[in-house]
Amino acid sequence: MAQVIVLNGGKLKIEDVWAIACNKNKISIANECKRAVDESRHFVESVGQHVLTYGVNTGFGPMAQYIMSPKKVQRLQYNLIRSHAVGLGDTFSEEECMAIMVVRLNSLIKGKSGVRWELIKYIEFFINERIVPVVHKHGSVGASGDLVQLAEVALALIGEGSVYFHGEVKRTTDVLNLLGKKPLELQSKEGLALINGTAAMTGFGALVAYRAKRLFDAALDFGAMAYELFAGFDDPISQELQDIRKHAGQSYVASALRARLKSSQLIQKRTDLTKKIDVEDSTDVRKIDSKVQDIYSIRCMPQIYGPIYDTIENVIKVVTTEINSVTDNPVTNGASDALIHGGNFHGDYVSLEADKLKVVMTRLAQTIERHINLFLNPNLRDHLPPFLNLSKPGLDLALQGLQFVATSTTAEMQTLCYPNYVHTISTNADNQDIVSMGTNSMVLASKVVDCLLDVMSVYLITLSQAVDVMQNRSQLSSSSQRWYGEIREIFPAVTDDRDLSVDLKRLNEVLNIK
Repeated sequence: MAQVIVLNGGKLKIEDVWAIACNKNKISIANECKRAVDESRHFVESVGQHVLTYGVNTGFGPMAQYIMSPKKVQRLQYNLIRSHAVGLGDTFSEEECMAIMVVRLNSLIKGKSGVRWELIKYIEFFINERIVPVVHKHGSVGASGDLVQLAEVALALIGEGSVYFHGEVKRTTDVLNLLGKKPLELQSKEGLALINGTAAMTGFGALVAYRAKRLFDAALDFGAMAYELFAGFDDPISQELQDIRKHAGQSYVASALRARLKSSQLIQKRTDLTKKIDVEDSTDVRKIDSKVQDIYSIRCMPQIYGPIYDTIENVIKVVTTEINSVTDNPVTNGASDALIHGGNFHGDYVSLEADKLKVVMTRLAQTIERHINLFLNPNLRDHLPPFLNLSKPGLDLALQGLQFVATSTTAEMQTLCYPNYVHTISTNADNQDIVSMGTNSMVLASKVVDCLLDVMSVYLITLSQAVDVMQNRSQLSSSSQRWYGEIREIFPAVTDDRDLSVDLKRLNEVLNIK
């Protein structure tokens, strides 16, 4: 039975979001949250409704100067949701929408948003019953938060719109009727609290960051395999070299490669080369058969992959901070005679990290694509047949077509790297005059991660085919032997040319962690 994950507003990890959204773990809310939620709601009801309070008895954004009578306060909340639930384009997957809802709940239970405990428990019910609002990807500018996406979440809570339920898209009202549940009735400020904040970009972003980290870990395995198949030297990944350049990521990558290659019989020792070559036995200039240094994509893996690792770790840090933060406006603190107004909904932190993630995932793909070329191009490795052909070069084309996939996909990633963080357009009657585009940035980051998966699939096929050509499986490290065994169960070696589409799909499904 899957572990129940307890939310308390402050300790949620991206792994937890993944477990709830993708592994279908259920949730519960820590008991101590109720007091904070009740106190925050009491403040709204005792103070916020009787003095000028943004979003409680005023309009929104540029229309905040319009004051509502008490009779209009409740309708205002419904109008806010209905008017903003206007997303277009593709929809997030059920798992992605679930992640968004989990992060929104984790923020609300911190007791700063002025909602009722009844609303909290209603969202908990939706999550545990896996009644998942259908949310569109297009519509957020990432300032004042993800108003459009979160309005679509809120729309389901009030019994409108559509939801995923038992693997199908259904009308929300039909699902609630089936379960004997009435729609949530909103009170003052609750519509605003539901749709104001960064939960869409960060809930979805938690899944993107989790996938990126997992793919990077696999890339270290594959990189180690490439390193030994190239008979790389031991000193580029030595601790001694890393110690004189104090970057944490570089040191981590070198250490990870050493650990994976510990059992390899293919790594060359620098001292063996120096003993083998007599530099004094020459009267002029002579050429030796041994290589002295590896090509950069092999030799510099710690220096290339190091900043990628550092960036992913910082993305996770920022996203984790965000999913445990209060990001709506205004908020209560229990001591003031008015709500605190500000801009915690602004998504710049997440947007910038999403753009960084796009860049480093593309850098990883560029390095991998170069490794693929090193194996497939006979002009660079003249002891290997063209495109790692195991049959009749010229008649059979082997992996030639797959190289096109890796090259074109990497090129697409380069295009997707354009930063959304600096692509602000003023909107909302110039009230939102500089915006983050955080959700757009994270959607593009997810596409880049998808592309990386495709390039890595070609990479693993290439590495495994190289093992068959070189016939050195027994000399590989235990890590590489494990991967070789796993891929050969899914994707047989390419001898005579065949349709690879079915095997490619199966391989992607195994490598994919969406």
